Amino acid sequence: ISDMGLCGEVSNIDKTKIYGVMPFVAPEVLRGKPYSQAADVYSFGMIMYYIATGRQPFANCAHDSVLVLNICNGIRPEINEQEAPKFYIDLMKNCWDEDQDKRPSAIEIVKLVNDPYCSVIDEEIKKQIEKAEEYKRTNFLSTRNSQSIHPQACYTSRLLNPFTQDLSKDDTSCTECLLLILQ
Repeated sequence: ISDMGLCGEVSNIDKTKIYGVMPFVAPEVLRGKPYSQAADVYSFGMIMYYIATGRQPFANCAHDSVLVLNICNGIRPEINEQEAPKFYIDLMKNCWDEDQDKRPSAIEIVKLVNDPYCSVIDEEIKKQIEKAEEYKRTNFLSTRNSQSIHPQACYTSRLLNPFTQDLSKDDTSCTECLLLILQ
Protein backbone atom coordinates (compact mmCIF):
# COMPACT_ATOMS: atom_id res chain seq x y z
CA ILE A 1 0.00 0.00 0.00
CA SER A 2 1.66 3.13 -1.13
CA ASP A 3 0.95 6.70 -2.01
CA MET A 4 1.92 7.05 -5.65
CA GLY A 5 1.44 10.82 -5.58
CA LEU A 6 5.15 11.41 -5.01
CA CYS A 7 7.85 10.66 -7.53
CA GLY A 8 11.55 11.10 -7.23
CA GLU A 9 14.63 9.53 -5.77
CA VAL A 10 14.14 7.99 -2.35
CA SER A 11 17.25 9.80 -1.12
CA ASN A 12 15.63 13.16 -1.94
CA ILE A 13 12.40 12.56 -0.03
CA ASP A 14 12.04 14.77 3.04
CA LYS A 15 11.38 12.25 5.80
CA THR A 16 9.92 14.95 8.07
CA LYS A 17 6.95 15.48 5.77
CA ILE A 18 3.90 13.28 6.20
CA TYR A 19 1.81 12.74 3.08
CA GLY A 20 -1.30 10.65 2.73
CA VAL A 21 -5.05 10.42 3.11
CA MET A 22 -5.55 11.14 6.81
CA PRO A 23 -7.95 8.30 7.75
CA PHE A 24 -5.62 5.75 6.14
CA VAL A 25 -2.41 6.92 7.86
CA ALA A 26 -1.28 4.94 10.91
CA PRO A 27 -1.16 6.76 14.27
CA GLU A 28 2.59 6.28 14.66
CA VAL A 29 3.17 7.93 11.27
CA LEU A 30 0.92 10.84 12.27
CA ARG A 31 3.20 11.20 15.32
CA GLY A 32 6.20 11.54 13.00
CA LYS A 33 7.59 8.02 13.05
CA PRO A 34 8.68 6.56 9.70
CA TYR A 35 6.39 4.57 7.43
CA SER A 36 6.75 0.82 7.94
CA GLN A 37 5.12 -2.46 6.98
CA ALA A 38 3.03 -2.14 10.15
CA ALA A 39 1.82 1.27 8.94
CA ASP A 40 0.84 -0.33 5.63
CA VAL A 41 -1.06 -3.02 7.54
CA TYR A 42 -3.00 -0.26 9.35
CA SER A 43 -3.87 1.27 5.96
CA PHE A 44 -4.90 -2.16 4.69
CA GLY A 45 -7.30 -2.39 7.64
CA MET A 46 -8.93 0.86 6.52
CA ILE A 47 -9.24 -0.52 2.98
CA MET A 48 -10.89 -3.62 4.48
CA TYR A 49 -13.37 -1.30 6.20
CA TYR A 50 -14.20 0.41 2.91
CA ILE A 51 -14.64 -2.95 1.15
CA ALA A 52 -16.90 -4.31 3.92
CA THR A 53 -19.09 -1.24 4.32
CA GLY A 54 -18.86 0.71 1.08
CA ARG A 55 -18.20 3.79 3.23
CA GLN A 56 -15.08 5.90 3.50
CA PRO A 57 -13.57 5.81 7.00
CA PHE A 58 -14.34 8.96 9.02
CA ALA A 59 -16.49 10.45 6.24
CA ASN A 60 -18.75 12.12 8.79
CA CYS A 61 -16.10 14.40 10.31
CA ALA A 62 -13.58 17.04 9.30
CA HIS A 63 -10.14 15.72 8.44
CA ASP A 64 -8.25 18.06 10.71
CA SER A 65 -6.17 18.14 13.91
CA VAL A 66 -9.09 16.76 15.94
CA LEU A 67 -9.32 13.67 13.72
CA VAL A 68 -5.55 13.19 13.98
CA LEU A 69 -5.90 13.32 17.76
CA ASN A 70 -8.82 10.88 17.69
CA ILE A 71 -6.86 8.43 15.52
CA CYS A 72 -3.89 8.70 17.89
CA ASN A 73 -6.25 8.08 20.82
CA GLY A 74 -7.46 4.83 19.26
CA ILE A 75 -10.74 5.97 17.70
CA ARG A 76 -11.58 3.81 14.68
CA PRO A 77 -14.56 3.74 12.32
CA GLU A 78 -17.62 1.91 13.58
CA ILE A 79 -18.78 -1.20 11.79
CA ASN A 80 -22.08 -2.99 12.10
CA GLU A 81 -21.36 -6.63 12.96
CA GLN A 82 -23.80 -7.67 10.20
CA GLU A 83 -21.75 -5.98 7.46
CA ALA A 84 -18.97 -8.57 7.37
CA PRO A 85 -18.08 -12.03 8.71
CA LYS A 86 -16.62 -12.13 12.22
CA PHE A 87 -13.21 -13.39 11.06
CA TYR A 88 -13.03 -10.45 8.61
CA ILE A 89 -13.95 -7.86 11.27
CA ASP A 90 -11.48 -9.40 13.72
CA LEU A 91 -8.68 -9.24 11.14
CA MET A 92 -9.59 -5.66 10.22
CA LYS A 93 -9.54 -4.58 13.88
CA ASN A 94 -6.20 -6.36 14.42
CA CYS A 95 -4.80 -4.36 11.50
CA TRP A 96 -5.95 -1.18 13.28
CA ASP A 97 -4.27 -2.06 16.58
CA GLU A 98 -2.80 0.99 18.30
CA ASP A 99 0.39 -0.98 19.03
CA GLN A 100 2.09 -1.56 15.69
CA ASP A 101 3.86 -4.63 17.11
CA LYS A 102 0.48 -6.30 17.69
CA ARG A 103 -0.67 -5.84 14.08
CA PRO A 104 -0.38 -8.90 11.85
CA SER A 105 2.39 -9.01 9.27
CA ALA A 106 1.58 -9.12 5.56
CA ILE A 107 2.45 -12.83 5.53
CA GLU A 108 0.09 -13.50 8.46
CA ILE A 109 -2.68 -11.61 6.65
CA VAL A 110 -2.23 -13.70 3.51
CA LYS A 111 -2.39 -16.90 5.58
CA LEU A 112 -5.50 -15.74 7.46
CA VAL A 113 -7.30 -14.61 4.31
CA ASN A 114 -6.41 -17.71 2.31
CA ASP A 115 -7.06 -20.22 5.08
CA PRO A 116 -10.86 -20.18 4.97
CA TYR A 117 -10.84 -20.41 1.17
CA CYS A 118 -8.03 -22.87 0.40
CA SER A 119 -9.74 -25.82 2.00
CA VAL A 120 -13.40 -26.53 2.24
CA ILE A 121 -14.94 -23.41 3.71
CA ASP A 122 -15.86 -23.84 7.33
CA GLU A 123 -19.66 -23.95 7.60
CA GLU A 124 -19.76 -21.21 10.24
CA ILE A 125 -17.65 -18.85 8.10
CA LYS A 126 -19.78 -19.69 5.07
CA LYS A 127 -22.92 -18.75 7.04
CA GLN A 128 -21.30 -15.49 8.18
CA ILE A 129 -20.37 -14.58 4.59
CA GLU A 130 -23.87 -15.35 3.32
CA LYS A 131 -25.45 -13.36 6.16
CA ALA A 132 -23.20 -10.34 5.47
CA GLU A 133 -23.95 -10.48 1.73
CA GLU A 134 -27.69 -10.67 2.40
CA TYR A 135 -27.43 -7.71 4.79
CA LYS A 136 -25.60 -5.68 2.11
CA ARG A 137 -28.18 -6.53 -0.55
CA THR A 138 -31.05 -5.60 1.75
CA ASN A 139 -29.50 -2.38 3.06
CA PHE A 140 -27.58 -1.11 0.02
CA LEU A 141 -29.90 1.78 -0.86
CA SER A 142 -30.42 2.94 2.72
CA THR A 143 -26.66 2.83 3.32
CA ARG A 144 -25.97 4.75 0.11
CA ASN A 145 -28.63 7.39 0.80
CA SER A 146 -27.62 7.94 4.43
CA GLN A 147 -23.94 8.37 3.61
CA SER A 148 -22.93 12.00 3.85
CA ILE A 149 -19.39 13.24 3.54
CA HIS A 150 -18.32 16.13 5.74
CA PRO A 151 -17.33 19.21 3.71
CA GLN A 152 -13.87 19.13 5.32
CA ALA A 153 -13.28 15.43 4.67
CA CYS A 154 -10.49 14.97 2.12
CA TYR A 155 -9.80 11.67 0.36
CA THR A 156 -6.88 12.83 -1.76
CA SER A 157 -3.28 12.64 -0.67
CA ARG A 158 -1.92 15.81 0.88
CA LEU A 159 0.68 17.12 3.29
CA LEU A 160 -0.54 16.27 6.81
CA ASN A 161 2.12 18.09 8.85
CA PRO A 162 -0.09 21.16 9.52
CA PHE A 163 -2.47 18.82 11.37
CA THR A 164 0.19 16.86 13.25
CA GLN A 165 2.59 19.54 14.47
CA ASP A 166 1.44 19.32 18.10
CA LEU A 167 1.83 15.53 18.38
CA SER A 168 4.78 13.92 20.10
CA LYS A 169 6.56 10.94 18.53
CA ASP A 170 6.62 9.09 21.83
CA ASP A 171 3.22 10.07 23.23
CA THR A 172 0.76 7.24 22.79
CA SER A 173 -2.06 8.85 24.73
CA CYS A 174 -2.04 12.24 22.99
CA THR A 175 -4.12 13.83 25.75
CA GLU A 176 -1.62 16.64 26.09
CA CYS A 177 -2.02 17.22 22.36
CA LEU A 178 -5.69 18.04 22.83
CA LEU A 179 -4.81 20.89 25.16
CA LEU A 180 -2.34 22.29 22.62
CA ILE A 181 -4.81 21.99 19.75
CA LEU A 182 -7.67 23.59 21.67
CA GLN A 183 -5.59 26.59 22.82
